[in-house]
Amino acid sequence: MRTLRVPPVITINKSAAYALYELTYIRDVAYKPQEFYVQTRKCARDAGADVVKICERLRDENGHIIEHTQPTCCPCGDQRRVPSSCGNFFDKLVKGKANTAHCLRLTDDWFHVFGIGQRSIGFSIRIEVKMNSKTSEVIVGPENRTAISNDKILKGNLVGDYVGYTDIPSFDDFYLVIPRQVVSIECFIYVPSSKWSSSLPGQPENLGSDFTMWMLLERVRFTLDGVECNKIGVGYEAFNTQPDFCAAPFWSCLHNQLWNFWDADQNRISRNQVPLYCVQGRFERINQHPNAGSHAFSIGITEVLNTNLLVELRADDIEYVYQRSPGKILGITAPTFEALTQFGTATITTKNIGEVEASYSLTFDCSSGVSQMEEQFYIMKPTEVVTRSFKLYPTTDQAARYVCMLSEVDRAECQFTTTATVLDNGSQIPFQPPKTNINGFFGSIEELWNKFWTFLADLISGKNCRRKCSGFFDFSCHIQYICISWMLMFGLFLAIFPTAIVLLWLLHMDVKIGLGGRRPPQFCPNRAQ
Repeated sequence: MRTLRVPPVITINKSAAYALYELTYIRDVAYKPQEFYVQTRKCARDAGADVVKICERLRDENGHIIEHTQPTCCPCGDQRRVPSSCGNFFDKLVKGKANTAHCLRLTDDWFHVFGIGQRSIGFSIRIEVKMNSKTSEVIVGPENRTAISNDKILKGNLVGDYVGYTDIPSFDDFYLVIPRQVVSIECFIYVPSSKWSSSLPGQPENLGSDFTMWMLLERVRFTLDGVECNKIGVGYEAFNTQPDFCAAPFWSCLHNQLWNFWDADQNRISRNQVPLYCVQGRFERINQHPNAGSHAFSIGITEVLNTNLLVELRADDIEYVYQRSPGKILGITAPTFEALTQFGTATITTKNIGEVEASYSLTFDCSSGVSQMEEQFYIMKPTEVVTRSFKLYPTTDQAARYVCMLSEVDRAECQFTTTATVLDNGSQIPFQPPKTNINGFFGSIEELWNKFWTFLADLISGKNCRRKCSGFFDFSCHIQYICISWMLMFGLFLAIFPTAIVLLWLLHMDVKIGLGGRRPPQFCPNRAQ
């Protein structure tokens, strides 16, 4: 037996697999666009904060007016965007005609929008080999399929998976939205809170680790240029230019925003349902891939697949040891069997009588008339006893005696005999085609009729019951096969007892009447006439 003097210890660890998606930054959108209104009497597009208050036109950081941020003025009345009272005639003369100023304002909560691109599979396999007090290590994966250790002893090659993954979602028609990262800014200049944000616009450097508000939404729910109503990313122009502005309901053009989808998922989560839009709760191990940045998004793959891996070791320091140990054949048994119709079995018992573990080969060579048998190889530990068997297939149907030789480290002789093949013992019954009746349909009717009368005769006579039931008191058997004769006999058997009781009672009453019911005759003298 050839074995290694110091076998190498190979340790292989495969990390959890993940699906990695490329991200492309598109733009930032407001989380909750809100409509505000102010009741006034001097509404104008260029009115100041003293008249329209929060609906005053917005300015950028350079002081320039932002286009389409002016208020939209609506007259008073009950059928308007916001029902309001027009007041009396004197109020109109003195204060002016009542109206309402409407404007769109975007809150400080903003989200980054990313397009999701090509997908790839990621995982890593760590191979460690300890040999002769040395440790070699390599790491392979889909991006690094071949690696060689620093000491050139170990080489790992990732061949691939046996089958492909089938449960990885595709996000080609979705956008990923994540909240802006809050930054800490120290500033000693006062800036109005309505114009300042604690988060920076544009593509972030890091997506962060708070996945509670990450959402995946269909692309059709977005307007990238901001000119469509009731879509994520709606702008000032779409809000102010919507048709029939003053007759439309309050908050028109501002539906289906990010906060609506967030609230819908929170309601599902409160009912222990899986969210439809939020990433957390739908997927596992979000963005846990190595070197996570702002250009990739990953989710864990729950499907388990086997990976084909090739590990190569340099054999310069490997030493082989040959272990030899004597063996002994303890016994051979080969019972007599019938030739051709059966096969015989020779059972050989062997033992390792040495002090080390070794491998053995066992051959079973017989004289002519027996098919050749394949050599068997096995390993035995010290003092271990192993039983092996060979199937014997003779080539003739005549009774004969055969001589076989066993060879291992030990040698032995075996003899067995076969009996002649019996051709009429039931195993060689020729095929008999089913009987057919020339009368066709009427023959079948006659056969069914005969079977019915036979069954009825067996039922009444009890022939079937006597054949299948063991004794008179085998109640379950007689009931199962509906034995009418047994039922009648059992009924007569049960009737004996009440009949005997009635007869005894009648005899008792007759004796009683005979002894106490009659008086002896009396003779009276004849009366004188």
